[in-house]
Amino acid sequence: MAAQREYEELARQLSAIGAVKRGLGRGLPADCPGGSAAVLTLLQRHGEMRMSRLAELLAVDMSVTSRHVAHVAERGWIDRAPDPADRRSRILRLTPAGEAKFAELSELSMRTLAHYLHDWSDDDVGRLSSLLGRLRTSFGDCRAASARLPGPPHATEETTRTPA
Repeated sequence: MAAQREYEELARQLSAIGAVKRGLGRGLPADCPGGSAAVLTLLQRHGEMRMSRLAELLAVDMSVTSRHVAHVAERGWIDRAPDPADRRSRILRLTPAGEAKFAELSELSMRTLAHYLHDWSDDDVGRLSSLLGRLRTSFGDCRAASARLPGPPHATEETTRTPA
């Protein structure tokens, strides 16, 4: 098990990841903010799904998900078809225009990362990817894991956050 100082440094580094995410977000086209990009990415990765499943994957409530879905639907990037199993629900799927937008976003992300990591070796990038994947796996479903966090019962997000 790592010593406390290693965990403290890791907490500081993870807090700084927000700057990396904002940097990647600045590279997105004006017509596709981060929430819309996340919708396209999840639909491309997981295939068609109900809005409730998308909200679950985004880890946001339905009202936020609805705004993101409306934005991408208005641009013709997704289709909202009635769910044959439950006509009250909609099945979301990428359209060809959505597939093209996703490809554009992927290319932009790769170029942005290549720009900032130009002096990193392939081994360094691979090691970081592997370790971040391992970290994510260790946390599992963060919403379910939050019930198991150490600390007082019913601790708020504010009290369970690690300071930078």
